[in-house]
Amino acid sequence: MSQERGRFGPLIGSIDEGTSSTRFLVFAAKTAEVLTYHQISIPHITPKEGWVEQDPEYILKSVIETINITCDNLKKLDIDPADIVATGITNQRETTVVWDRITGKPLHNALVWLDVRTGSTVDKILQNGKRNKNFLTSLCGLPVSTYFSALKIKWLIDNVEPVKEAIDEKRCMFGTIDSWLIWNLTGGINGGLHITDVTNASRTMLMNIDTLSWDPQLCKVFDIPMNILPEIRSSSEIYGYLTESVLAGIPISGCLGDQQAALVGQMCFHQGQAKSTYGTGCFLLYNTGTAIVQSSHGLLTTVGYQLGPSKPTVYALEGSVAVAGVAMQWLRDNLQILKNTGDSAELAKSVDEVGEVYFVPAFSGLYAPYWRKDARSVICGLTEETKPGHIIKAALEAVAFQTRDILEAMALDCGYPLSKLLVDGGMTANNLLMQIQADYCGIPVVRPLMAETTSLGAAMAAGNAKGVKVWDLDHIQPVPSDIFNPSIPENQRDMKYARWKMAIARSLDWVDDKDTDAEGLPSISKLEDEKEKDDTAALRGLPASLYLIGTFATLILAQRLSGTST
Repeated sequence: MSQERGRFGPLIGSIDEGTSSTRFLVFAAKTAEVLTYHQISIPHITPKEGWVEQDPEYILKSVIETINITCDNLKKLDIDPADIVATGITNQRETTVVWDRITGKPLHNALVWLDVRTGSTVDKILQNGKRNKNFLTSLCGLPVSTYFSALKIKWLIDNVEPVKEAIDEKRCMFGTIDSWLIWNLTGGINGGLHITDVTNASRTMLMNIDTLSWDPQLCKVFDIPMNILPEIRSSSEIYGYLTESVLAGIPISGCLGDQQAALVGQMCFHQGQAKSTYGTGCFLLYNTGTAIVQSSHGLLTTVGYQLGPSKPTVYALEGSVAVAGVAMQWLRDNLQILKNTGDSAELAKSVDEVGEVYFVPAFSGLYAPYWRKDARSVICGLTEETKPGHIIKAALEAVAFQTRDILEAMALDCGYPLSKLLVDGGMTANNLLMQIQADYCGIPVVRPLMAETTSLGAAMAAGNAKGVKVWDLDHIQPVPSDIFNPSIPENQRDMKYARWKMAIARSLDWVDDKDTDAEGLPSISKLEDEKEKDDTAALRGLPASLYLIGTFATLILAQRLSGTST
């Protein structure tokens, strides 16, 4: 494809459909510079506690609107939208959409990745505790959890009559957000492409992590008909052409789940590199190269990317934290101790260490490396001196501590710790959080000055695709970055982390095994039998047995060291 374009050269569009908003950004392929973008917020629908839905049609309309407005912005900048030669898509993962192939209408609202209504479905799949939650990891790399798409599809089949009818009549289609968008943007009921890419497929629990194909055995476990599933493609190839928006005729040539897109955007192309994205949740991916590493310490095995049909598949270990930025929103909206989330750093810095507080934000359980749906949020260490700033600071520290939990697990799985952590996402604008992260993990935190790494990753995949080839991934220059170096002594870091582990212990076992769920079925609060409870207890970040023995020793040693230094 000719690279002779306007003054910025060939441009690449990037559809970034996240949990909170939809954006369309335009990048210059030669420089990776963002030229303009437009953003629209996406509302959440919460019919019950723990249920989180979104309107798929609203999401689709927001995508088309952001494309059109962004192209208008280009014209105002005297840039021709015709210079856009391709577009990529990156999306919130696991979020599940089912729709009617005849009418093109959704059969239900999308079930968002953090929706936990599928607890009873988990119980059924695990046969009320008779099965280990990891019994499918050798096939798909994932534990049985409310998190993943297969559980959401199963719930919809079991509980939504229009979905069951559409399946019986063979007119039901399933997809994660990327599939829903691509199908509609390439024609919908008039020949739209029903596809997904390997990164999104790897988050469904239905794709074989080795063969990169839908697995009949996995589909049988969840009783999901394979005819509703999209075709699996690589992350970088021309899938089809836009039929909607002012960019009709432009190829869609890149597709990555949002966390994998950030891995590409951070240029983690070598084994041993890792990035952490801070948004609604927090997600840390570690490049394991072409090797499939099965974690024994509570992490997920996932596809990192496949940048072309003939290119090798690169895998990753992932640690997923459910609550990061959403904790700030909770402090603002529920406790009302924070007027604006952007004020969190200033308020946190306004308080001293007196009245030190620890906050475990397990609103609906804990994700990696614990995988405990019986956990609930706790705030520990409240005293008469506690002020709102202490709780706000504790919420920021919780993000850093949970990231350290995952880094500890990754070091145990891979044999050596990271030397630095690459970061991105909305929360990285908070300098205090970045410094806390460096302090509590004991390694430099590297933050790119260009914050749009997730959207950039999708643009890179699209621009790299055969038939487009305006982005050379083999000779790309790293983006300039800020570096936050650790600033506290090791004994202080370990003392704080020991107290965090004490707070984690207090957050567990809040749902009793005798409780019943909304379906009237026995609730298996720990998703595991007694033997597995003992096994996983030893694998919560650093071994829990080490902390049970060492916590008080660490605290005493830290206090003595602190005393001798004054």
